[in-house]
Order: sequence, then C-alpha cells, then structure tokens
Amino acid sequence: MKPERCDLRMTKPINAVMLIPSLEPDDRLPKYVETLFESGFSRVVIVDDGSSESYQPIFAQLDAMDGCTVLHHEVNKGKGCALKTGYRYILEQIPEADGVITADADGQHTVPDCIKLAGELHSGKRALYLGSRDFTLPQVPFKSRNGNKITSAVFWALYGRYLPDTQTGLRAFRREDLPFMIDVSGERFEYEMNVLIACARANIDMVPVTIETVYENDNAGTHFHPIRDSYRIYKVILGNFIKFMGASLASFLIDTGVFALLDGKTVFGMLITAGAATVIARLISAPCNFLFNRNLVFRFKKDVKRTALRYAMLALIILCASAGSMALLESLGLPGLLHVPMKIVVDVVLYLLSYRVQNKWVFREEEKQ
Repeated sequence: MKPERCDLRMTKPINAVMLIPSLEPDDRLPKYVETLFESGFSRVVIVDDGSSESYQPIFAQLDAMDGCTVLHHEVNKGKGCALKTGYRYILEQIPEADGVITADADGQHTVPDCIKLAGELHSGKRALYLGSRDFTLPQVPFKSRNGNKITSAVFWALYGRYLPDTQTGLRAFRREDLPFMIDVSGERFEYEMNVLIACARANIDMVPVTIETVYENDNAGTHFHPIRDSYRIYKVILGNFIKFMGASLASFLIDTGVFALLDGKTVFGMLITAGAATVIARLISAPCNFLFNRNLVFRFKKDVKRTALRYAMLALIILCASAGSMALLESLGLPGLLHVPMKIVVDVVLYLLSYRVQNKWVFREEEKQ
C-alpha cells in the first residue's frame, strides 16, 4: 500500500464516511487512514472482521485517531457482514453523513480515487458508483483479468447491465440507500455481487468511475479465496437463472404430460385433436410457469394482477417473435434442413431475452425513493 500524501482536496466538504472492512491488516493501514483525513475526509469507520490478537495494536492505533471509529467482530464473519456492521453504525450513529464510500484495506484503492467517488456523490443522483479498474494493463494478474471479463459478460447477459469491474470494492452511494444495502443478502464476498443484482432489479443506476489499477505482489494482500469465493459469486450470478431453467423444465414436463394425456382421447363424446390438446396443455402449463417464476425464481410477492398481465404480454410477444423470425428466415430462402437448428438458435436467444425482461420488468422491484 502506498498512501502518498495527497494535496488533492474537494472544492466542497467531504461529508461522506469512508468505510473499510479489514481482516488482519498490515501496518500501512494507519498511514492510509491518516492520508484520508489529510485529504478532507472527516469520518472513517474500520470494521475489524475477527482479526487475531497480534493485529489489535494496529486497530488500537486507528481507534486513537480523531474521527476514526473501529468496530470489532469477535470472529471472522465475512466481508458482507463487515460492511453491514459498518452500514448500521453509520445509519444509527453518524446522522450528518450524506453518503458512504467503501474501500478495501489491501491497498488497491488510492486516496485520490476515494476523493473522486466522493465528488460523484455531490451530483445528488441516486446511483451506485463503482470504481472501475483497467484490466487490460500488464500488471493485472491473469486470473483477475480473465475472471472479471467472464463475470462482466455473464452479468450483462443475465441482467442487462455491462459493468467492466463487477468485483470492485471501491463503491459510493447516498445515505438514503443504507437501508437498501443492509437488506441485501450475503455475508461474505458474494454480498457485493448480490448488491449489483439487487440494484439491477430495483432499476438503480450503476455508474462505473475509472480509477487507478493497483496490484501489489500479485494482489497477495487479498483474503479472496479463488475457488471457494468464486464459487459463491457465480452461485449468486447464476443461481436465479438455474432456478429459471428448472421452472421451465417443470413447465415443459407439465405441458408434455397434459398433451400426452389428452391427445387422441375422447372426452364427453368429443375427440381431442393434437391441436386442441396443444392449446389445453399450454393453458395449463403457462400459469404454472408464471407461478414457478413468481414464487420460486424471482420471489416476487406483490401485485399479482400486474405481474400476470405483464407475463401474458411477454409470452405473446415471445411467441410472435419466434414465429415471425422463422417466417422471415423461410422467406429469405433458409433451406428446410436448417429450420430446426435455426429454430433452436432463435428460441435460445428469446429464452435469454425472456429471463432479462422478467427480471427487469415483469417481476421488477419498484425503486424506493
């Protein structure tokens, strides 16, 4: 960590609180906090997330600084828990704070970049500002560069927002959003990804802000466990989509089962044709799919009429788009042998689109003002 003395100051007072979760920091952290104070910050909150006894002198040094508060977890609870502990303290004990800036304790976030994010808060706009690193630089470790590229692409595909740095710990938001951030689930590194998903669903802007890319000793100071924590993060990103696929499979089985049960059968003296069986099966499976998605996938408990209407509209649009796409391709001379493969491609694209629209429109959480 190189917290050089910084003469850069805001033209307006910095009323945002710096929040730094920390697990077994080195002795450069106090100097970093001193530089934050020298640069215009008046309040810093440190959360000791269960560091061992040998690190307590560092926290004692921090706690002795005017304007710095150190909160302690007796045992390690995870970064998400540490952030929420800090959020609750700021909400309850620092009423004058107009915003919060979170930074890591491992030296990746420079003081000028913290000031840059504080400046973004002066716009008064409701948004989550994300310090965004440049992963094309040569000093970026291979696993970080490629991991972030993949995560950004997957997040864009599923949630419709392209964020060049989904794993940044340098973030800023208004005080009014503290309850929102506290309500987001997650206790460890996956919490920060949950925040991005929650903001996407609540239609809260997420604004990337370019910051300096700092990796010291191949990022050796991080407590991020590549396998365990990556699993947690991707479980968060893909979890809903996997449940969405499960709901689709269950609906498909219901649809196929009803069709097989009715096709060619005689009911009340009437023969049920394949076409009639298809319609009846769809009339049964579609409401089932709606209920699966509403209750199990998106867990949306509000406004059944509105969401049901939007779901029906989306289903009709998807049906027309699928049929229209195939009709267009056929009119353009698509060979008959390619009809089935292209139908699969079209429907896969529409399936992904359907997930995004259901996530952002059908079952969207209304933005809290």
